Amino acid sequence: MRPALSDYQHLASGKVRELYRIDDEHLLFVATDRISAFDYILDSQIPDKGRILTAMSVFFFDLVEAPNHLAGPPDDERIPEDVLGRALVVTELEMMPVEAVARGYLTGSGLIDYQKTGSVCGIPLPSGLVEASRFIEPLFTPATKAELGAHDENISFNDVIELVGAVRANQLRERTLQTYIQGADHALTKGIIVADTKFEFGVDSDGNLRLADEIFTPDSSRYWRADEYSEGVVQNSFDKQFVRNWLIGPESGWDRHGDKPPPPLPAEIVDATRARYIEAYERISGLKFDDWIGVNA
Repeated sequence: MRPALSDYQHLASGKVRELYRIDDEHLLFVATDRISAFDYILDSQIPDKGRILTAMSVFFFDLVEAPNHLAGPPDDERIPEDVLGRALVVTELEMMPVEAVARGYLTGSGLIDYQKTGSVCGIPLPSGLVEASRFIEPLFTPATKAELGAHDENISFNDVIELVGAVRANQLRERTLQTYIQGADHALTKGIIVADTKFEFGVDSDGNLRLADEIFTPDSSRYWRADEYSEGVVQNSFDKQFVRNWLIGPESGWDRHGDKPPPPLPAEIVDATRARYIEAYERISGLKFDDWIGVNA
């Protein structure tokens, strides 16, 4: 018989995830259907989003070579019935105080940084780059980990060295870029460009660096359609950028720079977001989302 969620100690709530303690070494990592944008948790939820993020992470944890925090399969008997398919048993790690971001293309905060300084996170770039320009080599562009409701801020590699030391900083950069290249190369064979992505890393009790949290999900990555890619314009995306674009567009009536939270998402935006997330998972993994644990149960 599976345990109840109430059998575990609740440790923390994030923008999307809930964290519980299983025992001295293991945690239960539960992905909800919440969605965040511009550092707000929106009132609206995206049905099945937690399952999609979990399924995508499991696929990529298995695909890439980097060690990760998984400590059991997605149907592990330690996972309560009511969160099957959206929860994972993981090894507790000492988390690195850095968001490990890899960028293959210029967009988002990287583009803003470049337009102001000609560089991204202190990395000088050639002149003349525009929205969606592809880099010759992917960049490691780390950021701070902000508290809930605050903004992550891009930092330089020297800042990372100050935070974690030179050896670990170099390891973080190397592991981030290797993992990004592996995942992005696979996605491209499925017709999807991974423009950028964010990883989190932690250190286990033996001092080994491991991937944690989620990887290559539509929440943590920008997915673009390869057959529609065009430099110089905002790309049609599979990811959370679709929600961001609606929020800052005229239909929402929301002032991003004001003091009011974003409005609820219309039903058609919720449905379209869910459909895009599922399409990204199915195209990249080659699997049917309806076959994932707990779907249509």
